[in-house]
Amino acid sequence: MGLSASSPAAVGQSPNASKQHHTASLPSECPMHQAKMSGCPMHKKTRDHRTENAEDVPAHQERAYEYVACPVTSGASQMKDDIDPSNMMPPPNQQPSPGQPFPLSTVREESSIPRAHSDKKWVYPSEQMFWNAMLRKGWRWKDDDITSEDMTNIIKIHNQNNEQAWKEILKWEALHAVECPCGPSLMRFGGKAKEYSPRARIRSWMGYELPFDRHDWIVDRCGKEVRYVIDYYDGGAVDKNYQFTILDVRPAFDSLSAVWDRMKVAWWRWTS
Repeated sequence: MGLSASSPAAVGQSPNASKQHHTASLPSECPMHQAKMSGCPMHKKTRDHRTENAEDVPAHQERAYEYVACPVTSGASQMKDDIDPSNMMPPPNQQPSPGQPFPLSTVREESSIPRAHSDKKWVYPSEQMFWNAMLRKGWRWKDDDITSEDMTNIIKIHNQNNEQAWKEILKWEALHAVECPCGPSLMRFGGKAKEYSPRARIRSWMGYELPFDRHDWIVDRCGKEVRYVIDYYDGGAVDKNYQFTILDVRPAFDSLSAVWDRMKVAWWRWTS
């Protein structure tokens, strides 16, 4: 989980320049500015003080802060049978894989993306976690000439793509700043690389390339679930900011509100 671009796929752009950055200066009445943040839906807790919808949060996020700024090395402090009682899941796999040709960092970077029903933010995987995840999906490092520097760059590209996707979502969510003064937060997400969206298929019929990946992000808009579709297109060479992806970010056509938002934005783009 790039870049917006003014290409035929330029569909992740701002709906209106005056509506883009409501999150930069949240209104004083927002509970996020109050000492006791109980009024905002994203901070509500259950009676036993555990966050709501905990089952929506991946296991690797629950213990992510153990690896932010103070990385845990791959040794004895994390055992494979160390089960997290809050979700009965093992800790994230920070162990080197068998035969791994070089050591990888276990440091994890905190994102700018707020987690729903939590006062924390989403945390990106470490280089070691990303390596292990690729192995689980069938990739084999011996088939490629890859270095530790390559893994560092892959992580930076991955993180930058996610940050850019969230910025594009915030542009759409600016249309709802009045109804959600706290701003949105991310509940969960999932990859659907081979489930092409209708718009991606229509573009391919017109001669454009298909996206190389797709994600669906579920956003909490102050208690309302909103689904966003993100198509990832190859934008060419990676720039100095580790961006190369063209993102097509838009609310899914699954509610009247989303249909109305997309109609308004289409009209603004047409008339401007």
